[in-house]
Amino acid sequence: MMDSPVTDLMTSPVRTTSPETPVTEAARVLTDHGIGSLVVGEERIEGIVTESDVVAGVAEGVALAETPVSALMSDPVVTIDPTASVRVAGERMGRNNVKKLPVARNGEAIGIVTTTDLARLVPKNAIRMTRQPEPDIEKGEFE
Repeated sequence: MMDSPVTDLMTSPVRTTSPETPVTEAARVLTDHGIGSLVVGEERIEGIVTESDVVAGVAEGVALAETPVSALMSDPVVTIDPTASVRVAGERMGRNNVKKLPVARNGEAIGIVTTTDLARLVPKNAIRMTRQPEPDIEKGEFE
C-alpha cells in the first residue's frame, strides 16, 4: 500500500473555502463536517486553514467573525502530485512538518491526505500484534 498512488488514500472531494470567508464560518464547516482543515481557494490553492490556526486566532484575540480566513491561513501550501506514492506523501509531510497534504493537479486541490489517513495504514503494514498478553501485563507493569 505504501507504494500505491496517493489517490488511493486521499479524501476527495476536498472541502474548500474562499479567502474572504469569515473565520467563524470556516470553523462552523470544520465542526459540522468533523474535519481538521479547509483548502483556501476554490479553483487554485491559495492557502490552508486548520483547526490549529483557528485556535491560535482565538488565543491572539482575533475578532473571528470579522476576520477572513486569509488572515490565519498558512501559505504557501505543501502539496503533492496525484501520481506520487503514499510513501512519498508521508515523507513530504514529515520533512515539512505538516499534518494535512492537499493533492493538487494544475494548482487545484483534488483531494487531501492527513496524518490520520497515514496512521490507518500502520496497523496493516508495520505492526505485528501479539496473540496473547505479555506476562507482565497482568501485574500492571508497562514499558
